[in-house]
Amino acid sequence: MSLSKLLLACSFALASMTLAAGAHADNATPANASAKKSVKKAGKSKAAAKPVETKAPDEDADEPAVTDSAVTEFDCELGNKITIYENAGDEAHIALRWKKRLHRLTRVGTTTGAHRFENKLYGLIWIGIPSKGMLLDSKQNRQLANECRNAEQLKPVTANAAEPTSTKTTIQ
Repeated sequence: MSLSKLLLACSFALASMTLAAGAHADNATPANASAKKSVKKAGKSKAAAKPVETKAPDEDADEPAVTDSAVTEFDCELGNKITIYENAGDEAHIALRWKKRLHRLTRVGTTTGAHRFENKLYGLIWIGIPSKGMLLDSKQNRQLANECRNAEQLKPVTANAAEPTSTKTTIQ
């Protein structure tokens, strides 16, 4: 038997089981139907006092709370700006403000020592290294912001006075 014939037979069997289950549910006895109606009448007065259901929070989609967070602002090339909010109690997440929207990013482990955070729903990836940071869009495979530096990274690098300067060696 070929694979296509097997799949066709399985789909027909599944369809017939679904139709049979629906027909079985429609054939309720009249005694059960009247019992259901009396329950519905009694339940109408309580339905008005029913509490509003709260949806479960979606960590990737919902905007994170940034109160009591350390704020770091980055200036990027082409005039782009990024703000990162870090909570000292939660090192596994950051909040990143990009284009007037606040996104929650989750830390991803790396072998290079770079700080990498991702939001898979929006496709955002923040990579921070000691000299700069960059924001990537994994869904469109492009850079959103590059050469992002905070105030500490913008300071000029000065040579330490204790370090020896170049030494001249002569060979005779």
